[in-house]
Amino acid sequence: MVNPKNMRKLLFVLSVMALPLASNAQYNWEYGGGLGVANYLGDMGGNELTRRDFVADMKLKQTRASSNIFARYKLSPMFSIKSSLNFIILRGADSLSTNVPRNTRNLNFRNRVFELSNECQFFFYEVNDLGHTYRYRNGFRAYIGAGVGVMYHSPQAFYQGDWVALRPLMTEGNNYTKLTLSLPVSGGFYFTVAKIHRIGWNLCWRTTFTDYLDDVSTTYADPNILPSPMAIALANRTYERPNVDPVIGASFAPGEKRGDPTHNDSFLTTNIEYSYVIRGKSSIYKSKYSSLFKGKKYKRRKVRAKF
Repeated sequence: MVNPKNMRKLLFVLSVMALPLASNAQYNWEYGGGLGVANYLGDMGGNELTRRDFVADMKLKQTRASSNIFARYKLSPMFSIKSSLNFIILRGADSLSTNVPRNTRNLNFRNRVFELSNECQFFFYEVNDLGHTYRYRNGFRAYIGAGVGVMYHSPQAFYQGDWVALRPLMTEGNNYTKLTLSLPVSGGFYFTVAKIHRIGWNLCWRTTFTDYLDDVSTTYADPNILPSPMAIALANRTYERPNVDPVIGASFAPGEKRGDPTHNDSFLTTNIEYSYVIRGKSSIYKSKYSSLFKGKKYKRRKVRAKF
């Protein structure tokens, strides 16, 4: 488990990483946001077979909203740094699963996730002059990227018409942290229009350092150690399906398997993004070089810039 004190330190470091660039440079900056959808990959729901990796158990019915705001800084023609603040809603429900033991387990969750991430993007394909106008106003770039993020999350369960916070209930007897690390891996592209407008698409898969995005990880807890009647009710919900036939090879008693602790939770997001390019000179440029031209007449030379 990640130490909460270390997580707070890392969150602070990530939040200030871009400050030196922000104070000293503007020429290659762009700012924007995006809207899209997210889908959870974890211990809940799934298809007929037992747990499978990546998207094999994804349920499209549980797709929910995703949004972000971001700043991107161009380090070189091939590399950029993107800092993002993301808001993601994740959902899962055993009632949608065609796997009989999971369906009988009858758990569900919602998690509203806030993530602050930094990602390095590598641009492997670029067209500087779409339409061959020789004005270099419209372009296209495609990229792949990877980075690190800090997530704040708090899973909830839908119970008797309301959403109930699960972490305080310790349904498996484990007091996990609300802060965790994420490792985003992404790919996408954008079109540049009139040099300053960028419209693009991003697909990102995040693996996390927690198995509790859904509040499910290990075994059923002994009801005697749970802190409240609500915790007991939400730790084992098979009683809500009394007409279900016994499941061969499955037990829902204390100490029996409730989740899969060998795999951490992950999720996918895909967003349509828009950003605005800031074109200007950095404060360093102004302080060091602008004085060289004061009082001097010089002829400006037209340069066709690539972007």
